[in-house]
Amino acid sequence: MSIKKLLYKSITGRPLRSFALLFICVLMSGVVFGGAVLSASMKNGMNSLEHRFGADIIVVPKSAKGQVELENMLLQGTPGYFYMDKSVNGALEKINGVEKLSAQYFLVSANSECCSAKVQIIGFDDDTDFSVKPWLSEAYSEKLGLNELIVGSGISAQVGHSLKFYGVECKTVGKLESTGTGIDTAVYASAETVKGLIKAAGSKGISVLSKQSPDDVISSVYIKVQDGYDIDEVTADINLGIDGVQAVRTKSMITATADRLSVFSSSITVLISAVYILSAVIMLIVFTAFVNERKGEFALLRVIGFSRFMLGRQVMSEASVICVVGALIGISAASVIVFPFASLIEKKAALPMLSPDLISVVGYALLAFAAVAVTGPLASAYSAYRLSRIDTGRIFREGDR
Repeated sequence: MSIKKLLYKSITGRPLRSFALLFICVLMSGVVFGGAVLSASMKNGMNSLEHRFGADIIVVPKSAKGQVELENMLLQGTPGYFYMDKSVNGALEKINGVEKLSAQYFLVSANSECCSAKVQIIGFDDDTDFSVKPWLSEAYSEKLGLNELIVGSGISAQVGHSLKFYGVECKTVGKLESTGTGIDTAVYASAETVKGLIKAAGSKGISVLSKQSPDDVISSVYIKVQDGYDIDEVTADINLGIDGVQAVRTKSMITATADRLSVFSSSITVLISAVYILSAVIMLIVFTAFVNERKGEFALLRVIGFSRFMLGRQVMSEASVICVVGALIGISAASVIVFPFASLIEKKAALPMLSPDLISVVGYALLAFAAVAVTGPLASAYSAYRLSRIDTGRIFREGDR
């Protein structure tokens, strides 16, 4: 019988043991690969989020529930809108420490026949904006015209396509790269475009304002604080000095998200470590038991000419085959779970997630593969050493089969 055939017979001849080892390898590789990808996705999402916040403070009406609603809109893509009188702009200019400010306008497309999609619409003032233009320019460097849009990566429209909101045809002139945040499901337009859409909504009986004109309201104000001023103090001055508004430090949103990310990432690291250590211990136990139950077989192989080295190689070869197959299955299974359901995981975890690039994914796959393909044979090495100590004559005398 050839070595390869003997290897095949040894693996398939004990299906329960082989399946148990295979399952351990699948679990180990899947957890290592999936955990690494999830951790990297959260880190990328956090970096993207920090890059997108160009303001120190965001001011919203108190009715907007402040930080909670902002986080839902900006991080999770939950559609929403709120408005306050534009006179807030003038009041903010008088606050000590305010260097720059720019208003934004929020609107949500209605879930009705008048609109082809339900998305978050964000309008900005092209003349004063310092927060969104730097990264919007990566998709479209010109000044946005009336009814022109820059769309997030999660919107199906491509450059040149049109989206209809409240009966108004809007042209897509740019498309953003994926960020892993709510920005991916938003569209950006000029302030004049959003004001026109608010009027169009009213003409169709969908009023988002009570009696005010779109020209008299804003949704939020982004503020850049002057150097030398304490951001927390400026935030407090705004909250104390201007009625009906709430100032939120953008760093507080990022910090809260970063804290959740740290807890989630630490949990993944602990899970990976626990699964890896437990799997390695189980492998060692299984291979030790495996040698004990096959003493007779190995003794017979020694009699027909197998050297101690050949027996050790046989054991490690069996481990290598099972571990390689298990690693490939585990990585494939984790890929099927992690990548298609990334958006669901992001929503449940309430964290920004941005999948790593292909090169990084391949690197994580190789890491998971190596973790299993190396650990298995190492765990079997102890069993191979014990084989080298087998006293063939004693086994036959004891009738150990």
